[in-house]
Amino acid sequence: MSIIQNGNSKSLNDNNKIKKQFFGSDSNLDLLEHLGFDEWFQKEALSILKEGFSIARIVEVNKNNYKVSCGSNEIFAELTGRYVFYASNSIDYPTIGDWVVVQYFDNNSHAIIHDILQRKSLLKRKDPGKVVEFQLIAANIDFAFIIQSADSNFNLNRLERYLVMIHESNIQPLIVVSKTDLVSPDELFEIEKSIKRLNDRYLFFPISNTTDDGIDRLRQELKFAKTYCLLGSSGVGKTTLLNKLVGEELFDVNTVREKDKKGRHTTTKRQLTCLKTGSIFIDTPGMRELGNFALESGLNETFADITAYFSQCRFNNCTHSNEAGCAVIEAVENGVIEKERYENFLKIQKESAYYNMSYLEKRKRDKAFGKMVKNIKKSIRKK
Repeated sequence: MSIIQNGNSKSLNDNNKIKKQFFGSDSNLDLLEHLGFDEWFQKEALSILKEGFSIARIVEVNKNNYKVSCGSNEIFAELTGRYVFYASNSIDYPTIGDWVVVQYFDNNSHAIIHDILQRKSLLKRKDPGKVVEFQLIAANIDFAFIIQSADSNFNLNRLERYLVMIHESNIQPLIVVSKTDLVSPDELFEIEKSIKRLNDRYLFFPISNTTDDGIDRLRQELKFAKTYCLLGSSGVGKTTLLNKLVGEELFDVNTVREKDKKGRHTTTKRQLTCLKTGSIFIDTPGMRELGNFALESGLNETFADITAYFSQCRFNNCTHSNEAGCAVIEAVENGVIEKERYENFLKIQKESAYYNMSYLEKRKRDKAFGKMVKNIKKSIRKK
């Protein structure tokens, strides 16, 4: 595979020399490509790599370190002190799925992370609780399975929240409804109809981890060297599904509580797993709180049926909540847009605006505090 396709044999030879210098051999590059290191990332890597450095992918995030893979083995890695010093917020830090520039030490038994390659996609949400900060979920995801169970867990409003987050990151969503053995065919048909009303282009996979219904169809959809993540509440069967796709009980699973049918957190950290078929999976802990902010493109994509009316509103700055001449409100009143869907759109939009404003204010305060500390240090040195 050539990195630059220009038909010039001299350029091709030069590129092959460069690739050999940084990736060691074609076999090393093949191992990275099996991890998802496609031509786009290769171009990014060659623009910043220096001799003595290598490329690896973050396959596990721990409290004080990372685990990285070059395709042949996995080793623990740490950030350089300089990297930590210049990282200004959570987005600057690596997360699972990131491609990083590393330097190996002690016979390749330990690695130091120096830089992150530009991300194709970054899945993130508001940090749970009162803290107004991003929490990184995973990077460089191609497809996201949104998993809800067909029992009491299925919630159309929550599904829309996941879709907004995924569309904002330019990731393709795939909708999975698990535990289909617990509902009747008629109930499952109604669930499918409600999903199709959101957007009939979404791929829908009804499955049962108990009877294996739908598992083969889902498996056939998986693509080689593409990265998938599993999103959904605890107890919907994410880890059980991953074990079935892997072909063995590789990850621990747990049962839901009988009292309230809520899941227990079995997955406590994010891990990257390569299937024998060549697709790549990231399992994520269940999320009970899904706060989103800075979501303009995600909202527009998820609620395209609503945002299509924006240009028809009387006022350019219409909030679509109470203004006279609002085309969106008129469409809701006429039954063209479902009222519940419209209300969920407004709720997500308002939350996003509030969190985004709070985040920008926080960043402004952090910068002011950092500037004050630097000035104090400078004055001390002068004395």
